[in-house]
Amino acid sequence: MKSIVRRLFPMLSVEDMARSLRFYRDLLDGSESYRFPETGTPAFMVVRLGDSDIGLGQLGNAPPLHGQVQRPATGHRMELCIYVEDVDATVERLKQGGVPVLLEPQDQPWGERVAYVADPDGNLLMLTHDEASRPSEP
Repeated sequence: MKSIVRRLFPMLSVEDMARSLRFYRDLLDGSESYRFPETGTPAFMVVRLGDSDIGLGQLGNAPPLHGQVQRPATGHRMELCIYVEDVDATVERLKQGGVPVLLEPQDQPWGERVAYVADPDGNLLMLTHDEASRPSEP
């Protein structure tokens, strides 16, 4: 049976676009793939991370989307799972960038190595690397 879903595209509401870009683009080695408006301060941006994209929408004085003001949910409503090449190295890089580490890297019984960090708006990011694709020890 063919899926009705073609692609999942997470979008986050952010308090400070510059701070979020530093996190997603600079610290996680992303690249800007779309910006609206094209010049000036962006109200919405898409950052490419590996084979995935994430949308970042500026809260506050940004123009309302689709003719209505969108209000983000509060509290822990979702988390992003990001597969990285090396969980420990990624966590170290994020620490150096001042990112709060909520759970240090740990091996899980199902074969993944997992750590949790928070983005600038407090969204949870699970950084993981599955055992099957982890480089072997020398």
